[in-house]
Amino acid sequence: MTVAVITIDGPSASGKGTVASLVAARLGFHYLDSGSLYRLVALHAERTGLALDDEDALARAARHLPVEFADERVLLAGEDASAAIRSEAIGIGASRVGACPAVRAALLERQRDFRRAPGLVTDGRDMGSVVFPDATLKVFLTASADERANRRYKQLIGKGESANLLQIKQDIIARDERDAHRAVAPLRQEPDALLLDTTSIGIDRTVECILGWFSERQVSGS
Repeated sequence: MTVAVITIDGPSASGKGTVASLVAARLGFHYLDSGSLYRLVALHAERTGLALDDEDALARAARHLPVEFADERVLLAGEDASAAIRSEAIGIGASRVGACPAVRAALLERQRDFRRAPGLVTDGRDMGSVVFPDATLKVFLTASADERANRRYKQLIGKGESANLLQIKQDIIARDERDAHRAVAPLRQEPDALLLDTTSIGIDRTVECILGWFSERQVSGS
């Protein structure tokens, strides 16, 4: 039997990670935050002095990074890197890393290995288009740039970090542009993905909507 997969793709700060993890918890499925893999490569590059335009070196690192997901933590060589990979600088670096075809190829099979029974919920930018094109349900989650900037701003302030709302919005718009126009696996809504705009709806309603869609797919067998 094919293991069910729900993919939740969308732009930066659209709430993909929070929503995907909640959907996975409700279903008892495994969860993969694909973006964390790219963030880990960017973090490794920062710590080891690798240039973000050295594609070959980044791809080698992507293939061999000692990564582990355990108890909602992201471990790099046994060290908890959960907080370190969530900085704005690493997020921007991850976007640059993700534009490298060799890095994406290196991480492809690592991501597919997360498909295990009873099912998988994963979020990213090319989960439905490239990594799991046969997914049971594909969702494209989005929100306005202003709303996404506000969410990121509140998140950073809540962590006690300094943040500039205008700069965050500019970074989000620039990242959208970069992700949508990269040569390999650009960010886009697949024809068979369901669009969900969360600008004016909360997390709970978003989760319930996706669970409803998945239930309909299970019943119809499509």
